Amino acid sequence: MNSAVCAEMDALVENDQEGWEDYESYRAVSKAAVSSLIIGIFGLLALAAPLLVILPFIGLFWGWRALRSIRCYPQELTGRGLAWTALVFNGLLFVGGSTFHAVVYATEVPEGAQRISFRDLQPTRDAPDLPVSPRALELDGEQVFIKGYLYPDGQQNNIRQFILIPDLGTCCFGGQPALTDMIQVTLQDPLRAHFSLRKRSIAGILRVDTELRPISGLGGVYYRLEADHYR
Repeated sequence: MNSAVCAEMDALVENDQEGWEDYESYRAVSKAAVSSLIIGIFGLLALAAPLLVILPFIGLFWGWRALRSIRCYPQELTGRGLAWTALVFNGLLFVGGSTFHAVVYATEVPEGAQRISFRDLQPTRDAPDLPVSPRALELDGEQVFIKGYLYPDGQQNNIRQFILIPDLGTCCFGGQPALTDMIQVTLQDPLRAHFSLRKRSIAGILRVDTELRPISGLGGVYYRLEADHYR
């Protein structure tokens, strides 16, 4: 009887040890490696907008962190191949996206035009009596290149004249953009626009007035652009 009990106990201990061996052989997939790959997938958006190049850069950090964790805890973590895949993928996206946007920036301005931004058009403390900036007055009659968004005024297709604004934040929440944040654009034939939320690139002759020129529904504009380039 004692021998039978001992044999049963030995079998239980042996089974229990096998269970622990299976448990000890289990290693979790590194969460950092998975996160790096997921960020890399979203990082494809870096090809659409320069600011989103930060995504594959973050993915590189998590990929490096995953490899470091797996190296430090080889008995607890796995996923080295996944981490390397994510690391290489994010690296290619970061380098490729940065290069792509650098080339676009260097080549997008038409010959003869100078790049400006809406910051150049804002009033300054140095000239408090002027409703526009001194820089804007210097640009009057010059060929300029600027980027912005179409003001949503209800027009949809075959648009020849519209208002260009620096962002959609103000108008989309029911407000009117600042007077110096609006440029009345007139496209030369055969150029025409259609409304979208995509940022546009426009070049042409800038006209600056120190007195507001009336415009329906918006109180007036100081800036007008006779555009011969629209993308």
